[in-house]
Parts: sequence; structure tokens; C-alpha cells
Amino acid sequence: MLVANVRHAARRLGEVGIQLVLEPINSRSVPGCFLTGTRQTIDVLNAASEPNAFLQYDVFHMQIMEGDLACSIERLLARIGHLQIADVPERHEPGTGEINFEFLLRHLDAIGYSGWVGCEYNPRGDTREGLKWAKPYL
Repeated sequence: MLVANVRHAARRLGEVGIQLVLEPINSRSVPGCFLTGTRQTIDVLNAASEPNAFLQYDVFHMQIMEGDLACSIERLLARIGHLQIADVPERHEPGTGEINFEFLLRHLDAIGYSGWVGCEYNPRGDTREGLKWAKPYL
């Protein structure tokens, strides 16, 4: 049923020029989600076989579930429709946890990622202060 629904949604969205993205979610902070990893999500996308259906790669979720972010993103580059960032473990802004965003963002440029990078995190404090990390990348 999931594949049929993804196929249907992708076709309807395609009629108006919109991409469909599927996002695997980590089972630690959001228990009970069906899609929890890239392999499983790519299997669904492959089964749906729609040209406008892509992976939404959330660095926060995939660090928790799979790690090896740079290699994973590079391997899945053609399948990624959108990329989101937040640091682990608290889902705060980059530079507050374990992910080396300086390396990772340079890597995205080096491998030719040309899509958007969305910031989906909870600022630790004031929003303006929480955006200072981004200045070197603008």
C-alpha cells in the first residue's frame, strides 16, 4: 500500500511540477516511524519508480541511524531531493554536537550537491545567536 500511495502522490505532484520527497526518521527520538533508514526508503522509491520521487536526507536522523554521513550522501547523491541539517544529539544548530559540519558542508560542494540545505533544528537560545554558525557559508 505504501508504494502505491507514493506512486499516486508522485504522479499527482508531477502534474504540477513538484517533487515528492520521503524522509527516513530515526527511531530514537521519534519511535514508531516506518521509514528509518536510507536503504529502506530507496527500496520504496525504486518500487514506486517515479522520476520526481526523491530521498529527503536529514543529517540529524541519518547520523543517529546510520552514521558515515559523507560516504552515504555521496553514494545517494542522485537520489537526494533535499538535505536538512541539525546537530546530534540534541537537534540544535551546527557546531553544538558531534557532527563536523565544516567538513560535511565542504564535502557537499566537492561532490557537486546543488540542492537546498535546509536548517531544521531547535536553537539552543536566541535565534540570531543560533544563526552565527552559518556566516562563513553564505
